[in-house]
Amino acid sequence: MIFSVFALGSLLLPQDIMGKEALTDEQKKKIVYEMYADYNKGFPGVKNITPKIAMGELKKGRIVFVDSRKSAEMEVSMLPHSVTQDFFLRDPGKYRDMTVAAYCTIGNRSGRFAAEMAKKGIQVLNLEGGLLAWVLEGGKVYDSQGETKRIHVYGKEWDYPAAGYESVKFGFFDRLF
Repeated sequence: MIFSVFALGSLLLPQDIMGKEALTDEQKKKIVYEMYADYNKGFPGVKNITPKIAMGELKKGRIVFVDSRKSAEMEVSMLPHSVTQDFFLRDPGKYRDMTVAAYCTIGNRSGRFAAEMAKKGIQVLNLEGGLLAWVLEGGKVYDSQGETKRIHVYGKEWDYPAAGYESVKFGFFDRLF
């Protein structure tokens, strides 16, 4: 009996035992970047941009973010100077002198978008770790009222917001449509 409890305990991660809210931002960053690295294998030709480099480009006014999420997610919060995919696709040439970085919650949907753009000869970088990494690295997000501390994390699997942020999640069926 003692061995089986020990064996079970060794399979559990700290967030399974104490809850994700007990994790530090550094621990969350590690998890988010590991998840991103796994997703990133699905689009190997896509170039990435780190949140820190993207923040530097933002300060210089040389970046536009393309949000690859659903409109309900965008209503919760977005990165500064973001446009929707549809808006970007109306005239991608408008941004040829800018760094274009796609993002979503963690970088999977935006990576697929960047891969599709590459097939069309349009360079779009993928924001490493998406919105989650952005806030974990100290970036700010905004809603229609201004800066917000709410972040849409899509589902419980990606519920790793920075300390001080409120998670908003889709239910299972909301994620299907």
